[in-house]
Amino acid sequence: MLHTRTTPAERRRSFREQLASGRLLRVPGAINPLSARLVQDTGFDAVYLSGAVLAADLGLPDIGLTTSTELAARAQQTTRVTDLPVLIDADTGFGEPMNAARTVQLMEDAGLAGLHLEDQVNPKRCGHLDGKSVTSREEMVRRIRAAVDARRDPDFVLMARTDARSVEGLAAAIDRAKAYVDAGADAIFPEALADVSEYEAFRAAVDVPLLANLTEFGKTPLLDTRTLEGIGYNIALYPVTLLRIAMGAVEDGLRTLAAEGTQESLLPRMQTRSRLYELLGYDAYAAFDSSVFDFTLPPGT
Repeated sequence: MLHTRTTPAERRRSFREQLASGRLLRVPGAINPLSARLVQDTGFDAVYLSGAVLAADLGLPDIGLTTSTELAARAQQTTRVTDLPVLIDADTGFGEPMNAARTVQLMEDAGLAGLHLEDQVNPKRCGHLDGKSVTSREEMVRRIRAAVDARRDPDFVLMARTDARSVEGLAAAIDRAKAYVDAGADAIFPEALADVSEYEAFRAAVDVPLLANLTEFGKTPLLDTRTLEGIGYNIALYPVTLLRIAMGAVEDGLRTLAAEGTQESLLPRMQTRSRLYELLGYDAYAAFDSSVFDFTLPPGT
């Protein structure tokens, strides 16, 4: 009620322990704080906050138009309501290495368990669109080192994402990942891999936790958890799945309402009022309110 019962430090330690456990973590992307609560309630391992989802929520394309403070505000709203570790997409760090350093501290202050920085130029592009450009390896190394130097909690996970596969090829992407680990990255996010063999090549070459980005309608096949576990990946990420499901339902619902003039036929597809209240914890709020305001003074006071 009102907030989580765990601290950011506890959630960061938990995230690091899970990454070191050797098992695959299943991490859906939340579209808002309430959906993050659902991610927790349905038994997933962590929550993700996608830069593409935040941009879409604001009615913007994912081309570097959002700001670090907008991202931090959404992060704080989300970490308030879930006891799961939350990982966030910090794009390129929102500028030069100094900006990346400030971004790390903003995200620490927002209660997150970690973030990833990518090696695209700023402004960036969606990782599954053509026409991306990547920075030099040296520039990205400076970005990572600035982030490492700025980090105050050693349990805060700093992940490096490389978009080089689509620009320079697989071998170059692997070489970049190794350089990023040497610079201090705790984990690697190889973006837009083409098939299982490329996932296997990354796993064979890089000895830190690896993330598989299972975004729909992109360049990457939608591998199942059994396959990813067999390869030895650490995170199965579903960054935009919930947004796509929700927006598809909203669009269908609006068309039905416009055509039929009533929402009656939509009722079986809706979350009920009682389920929403259960998810929000109305009973706990009512009990708390009663304990504070509905009391009688003991005799003699």
